[in-house]
Amino acid sequence: MFISFESEGVTKIKETCFKLLDIPLDQLKTMAGEIRRKEFGNTIQLCSIVNAKSGLCSEDCRYCAQSAHYQTDVSCYPLKNANDIYKSAAKAASHGVGNFGIVTSGPALKENDLDHICGALEMICEDIVISPCASLGRLTLEQFNKLKASGLKRYHHNLETSKNFYPEICSTHTWDERVETVLLAKEAGLKVCSGGLFGLGESWEDRIDLAITLKKLDVDCIPINFLNAIPGTPLGDQVKLTPDEALKIVILYRYILPNKSVRVCGGRPAILGEREDEIYEAGANAVMTGDYLTAYGISPEHDIKKINELGFDILS
Repeated sequence: MFISFESEGVTKIKETCFKLLDIPLDQLKTMAGEIRRKEFGNTIQLCSIVNAKSGLCSEDCRYCAQSAHYQTDVSCYPLKNANDIYKSAAKAASHGVGNFGIVTSGPALKENDLDHICGALEMICEDIVISPCASLGRLTLEQFNKLKASGLKRYHHNLETSKNFYPEICSTHTWDERVETVLLAKEAGLKVCSGGLFGLGESWEDRIDLAITLKKLDVDCIPINFLNAIPGTPLGDQVKLTPDEALKIVILYRYILPNKSVRVCGGRPAILGEREDEIYEAGANAVMTGDYLTAYGISPEHDIKKINELGFDILS
C-alpha cells in the first residue's frame, strides 16, 4: 500500500494515515517490510557521527542536553582538531560504515571553524572510503558551496517536529528558519538528511504533518529519533514512548516516504531495548551505529552481527 501525494490532498492523506494506525502492529510491519524490500532490497545502510564540538549552545531547544540554558552533565569542549575528526572517520570506515557525520553544537559556525572543518573533509576524502556528512547549524549558500567543494556529500538538518508544534520546543529560532537551511543545502547541490525527534509531547497529526513536509521538500534521508529524556532539561520528566508507538512511527514514515531512506538514530536502545531488531520489519533501511551526541549507543560490532543474523547485507 502506497500513499499518493500527487493525486490526494493533505486532508485525504491524513485520513489514510490515521486508518493505518488502527491496523494491528504485526500486520503493519509485514506491509511496511514489503515496501522496504521493494525499494531497497535486502540492504541496510550504516552511518555514524562524531560530536566535534559539544555544549554551550545558545539555543533553548527544550529537549537538548547541550543547551546553555539548562544545567546538565554534558561535556563541553571546543571544535576538535582535523586529525581527531579524521581518526573518527577512519574508525567508522573500518567497521564498514558508509556515511560519517561531523556534528557541532550551536546555531551556526564561525568562519574559522568552517575552514577547519573543510580541512578535515579534504583529509577524509583523500584517504578514506566513506561518504562525509555534516550537521553544523544554519549556514549561508556560500558556506554550503565551500563545504561541497571540500568534499561534503550530505547535509543534516532536522526539522524536529511539525510547524504547529515547534514553538512548544524552541523559542530562539523558528521552524521556517530550519526549512530555509534545508532549501539552501539543496540549492548548493548537496543531498539532505532531515527528520525529527519523537516523544516530545507531539500528536500523531504533528508526526504526519512533519512527514508530509519532508515529502514536499524531497529530502534524501529521514532520521527517526526518539526522545531519551535528559535530566536538567525542561523535558527531563517526559514520559517515554512505548516500543509499539516508536515502531508505528517508523512504519508511518515508510508508508509516506516509500522510496526515501528511513534511518533510525537517537534513542534506539533507550526506547526499543530488546525490540530494536523490529525496526527493519517496520520499514527502516538504515541505522545510526555507535554513540550519539551525548549518550552511548550500540556498537558497530553488535549492529553488524545482528544485521547479518537477520539475513540482511550491509550497504557500504
